[in-house]
Amino acid sequence: MAFRLLAAENFPAHRTILDFRQRHLPDFRDLFVQVVRMAAEVGLVKLGTVAVDGSEVKANASKHKAMSYGRMKQEEKRLRQEIRELMGKARKTDAQEDKRYGRDCRGDELPAELGRREERLQKIQEARQRLEARQAEEDREAGREPGDEDRTGKPGRPFKRRFGEPEPKAQENFTDSDSRIMKRGSSGFEQCYNAQIAVDESERIIVATGVTQSASDVEQLIPLLDEVKKNTGQEAGCCLADAGYRSESNLQALESREIDGYVAMGRVKEATTQVASSDLEATGRMARKLRTKRGEKTYRKRKWIAEPPFSWIKSAMGFDRFHLRGLTKVTSEWDLACFAANLRRMHGRVVWT
Repeated sequence: MAFRLLAAENFPAHRTILDFRQRHLPDFRDLFVQVVRMAAEVGLVKLGTVAVDGSEVKANASKHKAMSYGRMKQEEKRLRQEIRELMGKARKTDAQEDKRYGRDCRGDELPAELGRREERLQKIQEARQRLEARQAEEDREAGREPGDEDRTGKPGRPFKRRFGEPEPKAQENFTDSDSRIMKRGSSGFEQCYNAQIAVDESERIIVATGVTQSASDVEQLIPLLDEVKKNTGQEAGCCLADAGYRSESNLQALESREIDGYVAMGRVKEATTQVASSDLEATGRMARKLRTKRGEKTYRKRKWIAEPPFSWIKSAMGFDRFHLRGLTKVTSEWDLACFAANLRRMHGRVVWT
């Protein structure tokens, strides 16, 4: 009531808040970092132990608005045929109307059914081109080059598909082309982004964030730790991560940076096989480390450090899906959500002066 009285019943409309948020999206990263540093100054961030985790957050897009590469090619063929038939009918109708009313009385507007098909054809072609461009980039990173599907006279088996040609099941979403189909708990497959956090053990303050289009976490461990150092000015002393972050290169990076890492091995049988493999030395050392009493006790802390912040954000704060579209905007929106979660966590734990 006091605020309403002081503002003389003036209040911002939802559109005003939305415009403000979109206008200042790039600033949310700076605000997030400022709050993390503030928490460190008042003793809420120790960086003795940091746990990392990822969770699929639903995108502002429907999986029913996605189409596979194979279906795109079929739809393009069908739409082209329908457009040719409609154009033929239009020309025939034009000739009849010219004969009846004269050439100067013909309407030039595009038939609605033809316009709808041409618009859909264009969207499908654009989506197909995005898929092909993305596949070409992935092929180059894998060491392929245009024309290498013809391996005549070269060692090795021929490739199953041409360079830059996606698998028939590869999908693209028409609503948010940056989102990807991911398995989201018991709700099945949804259009999602993989949201990442690094959480400090002391008061479970989120000290680093990230968003990726990949459902896999394995490539996110080192970037998250880099963000921790960038945001706080110091390296994490200990890092806890589940099996999704396990790779030989990640474990080697933890050792080279002198971070006391505890990364789960996953299935016991698979871990035993890797320990026996001579070319996975860091994996073997991690497996043996986790089998010690100290290793088991330390790793058990990961669940109650890394997972609660996702529950606070999704359940308590009600942020269970992104509202913006595109990886850049979604990343800023995730920074805002984690920024707000940190403020709520800090509230009541610090005596402000």
